Amino acid sequence: MKVLMKSVDMICLSSCEGEIRPLKFRIREDSGEPRIVKIDRIISKKEEKIAGNRMLVFTVQSVMDGVERVYEMKYEIQTSRWYLYKL
Repeated sequence: MKVLMKSVDMICLSSCEGEIRPLKFRIREDSGEPRIVKIDRIISKKEEKIAGNRMLVFTVQSVMDGVERVYEMKYEIQTSRWYLYKL
């Protein structure tokens, strides 16, 4: 997997208990065009702390360009930002 750490716009579901579930995201291609990717399956979820910064790491699966891909999304808890981390 290639490390990208690109900021994305995310649509997610938040439950009454505070659980976050990503549904789909929009990323800007290198050409500047937006691309929308629907998250088909969440494989795993874990929390990590890097330099005191808490993040939720989701390993997810989607179909991109007709190919099924597994990649990682990160949610920065302190700033409420989403990133496409590894693809």
